[in-house]
Amino acid sequence: MEDLSKPNKIKTVRPETLEFIILYNQLKGKAFSGNAQLAEVLGFNSPSSITEIIKSRQNIDPEKLKIFREKYSDFLEGKKNTIYSENSLPRQFEGIPMYEITATASGVEVYNDLNDKEPVGHMNFPGIEDCDFALPVWGHSMYPYLENGCWVALKIIHDMKILPGEVYYIEWGEYRMYKRLLAGDNDDEVIAHSDNVTEMIGNRLKYAPFVVKISDIKKLCLVKDIHKKHNH
Repeated sequence: MEDLSKPNKIKTVRPETLEFIILYNQLKGKAFSGNAQLAEVLGFNSPSSITEIIKSRQNIDPEKLKIFREKYSDFLEGKKNTIYSENSLPRQFEGIPMYEITATASGVEVYNDLNDKEPVGHMNFPGIEDCDFALPVWGHSMYPYLENGCWVALKIIHDMKILPGEVYYIEWGEYRMYKRLLAGDNDDEVIAHSDNVTEMIGNRLKYAPFVVKISDIKKLCLVKDIHKKHNH
C-alpha cells in the first residue's frame, strides 16, 4: 500500500527545472555555499524550497531560473572559480566545505539532510584537492576504520561505479550512512558491510550487513581521506 505521508515527485519535470538541477550541482560550493544562501538570492522564503526543486518535487519558476543564471553568469561562463562568500564578494578557494551534521533520533548512523546546511568551515590539506565536501562520523558501526567524531573527505562518484571493498558514504531511500560496499550476489546490488563486527545484541551482530540495490543509491561518495580527532 502506498505511503501517502511521504512527498512524491511531480509527474512532469519541466526543462527549466532540469536545467536548474544540473547547474545547481555544478555550482554548489563554488558560486554559493548552500541552500540557505541560494534561497535568499532567489527570493525564496525557505531553503526547503530549493530542496523540493532539487528532489523533483516542485518545478522552478522560469523567472527564478533567469535570476539564477544572471546572478552566477560569470561562473557559468568559466570566468570565476571561487567560492561565494557571505558578503556577496568572491574569495579564493579555501578547500572543501565541511558540514557539521547530527544523527537523527532513529539511529546514530542516519544523518539529516545536507541540502539545507551551511558549511561550518573548510578542510584544506594535500591529497583532497579532488574531493567535494567533508562530513563528520557519528556512531561506531565502521570502527576501527572510521572513529566516532573524525572528519572524512568525500568525492562524489557521478557514474555510480563502485569499487568492491572500498568505504563509501551513501544516500539511499531515507538513509544516509558510511558503509564498506562489497559485491552482491547479483550485478545490480551491493552488500553494505559494517567494519564493527564485535558488538552484539544477544547472538546477533549489532551492525549486520544488508543488501542495497545500486539503482536505489541516490548519492555515492568515496571516502578519500580521514582526519581523526586528537586525544588530549
